Amino acid sequence: MSSVTKTIVATGASSGLGFEAVKQLLLQPQPAYRFILGARDTVTTQAAYDALPFDRATHQLTILPLELGDMRSVKNFAQKTLEALGSNDLEYLVLNAAITTPAAKSVAGGRTGQWCESYVVNHLSQHYLVHLLREKLVKSDKARVVVVSSGAVRMVKDPTVLAANLKAGSASEATYPETKFVQLLGAHWWRRQFQLAGNANVEVVAVSPGLIPETGITRGSGMVFPSNLPDAKSVPEGAASILAALTRTDLPAESDRIFLTSWGEWWPTSEYALTLDKELQDRWAPTLEEIESEWPELKAQTYNTSA
Repeated sequence: MSSVTKTIVATGASSGLGFEAVKQLLLQPQPAYRFILGARDTVTTQAAYDALPFDRATHQLTILPLELGDMRSVKNFAQKTLEALGSNDLEYLVLNAAITTPAAKSVAGGRTGQWCESYVVNHLSQHYLVHLLREKLVKSDKARVVVVSSGAVRMVKDPTVLAANLKAGSASEATYPETKFVQLLGAHWWRRQFQLAGNANVEVVAVSPGLIPETGITRGSGMVFPSNLPDAKSVPEGAASILAALTRTDLPAESDRIFLTSWGEWWPTSEYALTLDKELQDRWAPTLEEIESEWPELKAQTYNTSA
């Protein structure tokens, strides 16, 4: 494998856009990539990648178990990822996983605690993963966190309802847009944290892959996207947008302009102005300590950040 191999750690790469994005990179002869992918069903995911005709001498692929609805699984995945990385840098962390399950389908007191499953999967667990891999990102020569977002963030008009709407069992009819809204708050928060700590080597980019009717993201939500919508894009097109967020070097000078659209433009901040509120970002981007206080069982898990 090449000495200039780049490492990509990704969630949500078992199927749909994530799988397609990894496939597109695997089928390129260069550059060389080392992939560490989290998957709920590792056997099926491994079989899907084994079926691809990529050059095993160039690219390396590791699939580790990850259940984003279970914070303990997130911590285990982070530990195994650090072990797999060893002394290698972590150039890219791609947070792509998402579900559209309504909050009403979650029951308080389960493994997602007081929160609905979509909030934990779409935001909190992946936010926790950044905390757990933060030291490795900071130590890398150059690193980028790519948050796969959505234009649906514009559907949230009143952030004061989020605390109630994202609880398990709530009657919210906008669970998916609300979780993507808080996810974008988290992306802004991480950008600020890396800047404040002087870690200019770590960049944060949010990207919308566009409206992709062919993905399975609407499973369990009851939502249906007609394939003939005028703005609809194919799975390969959506994956290409995600990959653009890995490679674009023309990041805007304005630090709040972190959102890359599916048509390749950097959105003006006016399109997501509500997510620029720093107090709101702090509210929905809990610290590592705050997360582990809410899930005390996480503290009992051994974890070594120096790997």
